[in-house]
Amino acid sequence: MTKAHLSLGQGVERDDKKSLYHTEQAAIGGHVKARYNLGCIENERGNIERSMKHHMIAVKLGHDDSLQGLKNGFKMGMVSKDVFATALRAYQAAVNAMKSPQREEAEKFWAKVEAMGIGGDRVNATKEGYV
Repeated sequence: MTKAHLSLGQGVERDDKKSLYHTEQAAIGGHVKARYNLGCIENERGNIERSMKHHMIAVKLGHDDSLQGLKNGFKMGMVSKDVFATALRAYQAAVNAMKSPQREEAEKFWAKVEAMGIGGDRVNATKEGYV
């Protein structure tokens, strides 16, 4: 509930500097979605090189959307073939490193939960690693 209020700006004044600061701190702390968000922010600001660096860091942690960001940069000529190839190898290495019998079992469990129609914020938050 608090997350929704803060992200929607309800009940608090919007402070973009503070938001950026906390996003940067989260990224430094290893939060991959924060790193992705910094890449998007830098892209919106026109800092394409910084944006691609943030996305590359997130790709090395196995983040799908960041890989897509680099792919789009490659298609538009902002990312070289070598850099994109490095990103693909790094992404594959991250995905391979995350494979384990426990993760496969968890994926099967969550597929069953979703197939049964059991859901709600608690289930989704747990699946996303927030709880």
